[in-house]
Amino acid sequence: MTNPATTQQSGAIPTQPGPREVAEPAEAVKPVDATAPKPGDAVIAWVGDAVVAGAEGAVIPGAGPSGTPGSRPTVKLREADPDDPPRYAPEWLELREPADAAARSHDLLDPLRIRLANLPGKSGVAIHDLGCGTGSMGRWLAPRLDGAQHWVLHDRDPYLLHFAAVASPRSAADGSRVSVETRRGDVARLTPDALQGASLVTASALLDVLTRDEIGTLAAACAGAGCPALLTLSVAGRVELTPSHPLDTEIAQAFNEHQRRDGLLGPDAVTAAAEAFSGHGATVRLHPSPWRLGPEQAALTEQWLRGWVGAAVEQRPDLRGRAEAYLAERLAACAAGELRVTVHHTDLLALCRPAGGAS
Repeated sequence: MTNPATTQQSGAIPTQPGPREVAEPAEAVKPVDATAPKPGDAVIAWVGDAVVAGAEGAVIPGAGPSGTPGSRPTVKLREADPDDPPRYAPEWLELREPADAAARSHDLLDPLRIRLANLPGKSGVAIHDLGCGTGSMGRWLAPRLDGAQHWVLHDRDPYLLHFAAVASPRSAADGSRVSVETRRGDVARLTPDALQGASLVTASALLDVLTRDEIGTLAAACAGAGCPALLTLSVAGRVELTPSHPLDTEIAQAFNEHQRRDGLLGPDAVTAAAEAFSGHGATVRLHPSPWRLGPEQAALTEQWLRGWVGAAVEQRPDLRGRAEAYLAERLAACAAGELRVTVHHTDLLALCRPAGGAS
């Protein structure tokens, strides 16, 4: 039995067709880009609209943490109007999902469960997932919470909303029903009205691609709606590679500079979010959520390396020559099962004051 999927208008978030109204099945949606690298091409990474030359190997278009400032790594899924928003690469989101699931903090779930269990007069919870992508946050969290759940999936991309809805969980930890609806819209313009009736707001890998003002808008919306927020997997600006290499620090610094372009917060986002939520009276808890990548995650490590180095080279073109040799060496170690990478992230739980001033 498939999940019922509905559409609904609320506040500033415009509604678009849910998964049952998408004309083309998900299986028929394929990445389309005439300039995308082919298997065997020599590339470092897909960086915005440019392909950066480098070591041998295929790369998922849009993979890795590089991309146009102000957006996550994306690739168009089909020919579309030039004004349409860019598409996230589902292949990259699928590749990183197991590492995301393993990294997210379980220590933040108990205080969240206590808050949700104490909601007055609730027979279930309404969870708004912002920038849901293909829905990995719901697949991780819904089976870890008891009780009936209704997930509202927000994203700018209608095709990712389709993927998220059709692959959403069917039941909660105690077997209660999980339902889903989709809403297309820009989370940077979220309002308390859009979160009316929300029990919880979630997001994954979102904060670091927002500006300070956008994080302030998010915190204000959650505080205005009186609902907690669980915001996971924000980059912390620290990467550890074993064995080490003399160029590790320089590449990491250039990547962090790339993350901060055009006013984005990148590795400063969690601190800004903690301050913003605290300013609205929320109790904020932080917990590390690192990716730990070894030989079993070689495919993800390869794609991450290409994006990480590619972003550093885009930020500092003077690194190109040394970066190409560095990447080739790192990819060889990855292929041989000799490379281990820890990519540090931070999870944030903000327990906003319930609406109406109740404790």
